[in-house]
Amino acid sequence: MLIAMAIVLGGFSLYLNKDWFAKDSIQIYHRSRPARATLFRGRRAGALAENPAINPLVFGFDRKVKLTAVQVIPVSDIETNKYPQPIWHLISDSNSVPTKDFSYGLPIKGMRPAVKDTIAEPLEPGVKYRMLIEAGEFKAQHDFVPDPRTP
Repeated sequence: MLIAMAIVLGGFSLYLNKDWFAKDSIQIYHRSRPARATLFRGRRAGALAENPAINPLVFGFDRKVKLTAVQVIPVSDIETNKYPQPIWHLISDSNSVPTKDFSYGLPIKGMRPAVKDTIAEPLEPGVKYRMLIEAGEFKAQHDFVPDPRTP
């Protein structure tokens, strides 16, 4: 009887702590801040298709991740098209550098555009977008709406 009770309590304990066996997930967040005149001046070098109607977006993770793919797709395209085209698509063949955050449209170390010589398309304020990321075997997504530019 005591052995059966120990097995039941052990099973109940495993049930309560089942997140021990769950895969780690990547938490994505974004923030939007008014641009400063010199904030991106040195890093731009023509790599960003900027929309002056929105504040610059920075995306981050709960820890450093070694990205293998980044895509941004309008949610309306996902809902209406079977094969939506990303407006920003970066990939890494093998040398991705672990990163904790990056800005929309700017290069990410160790990654390149999926289609040679393309840049990120400008985001529109009030439009819902979905960012899809891959980091090795992990996949995550994050929906966001760019904020209109504030003075």
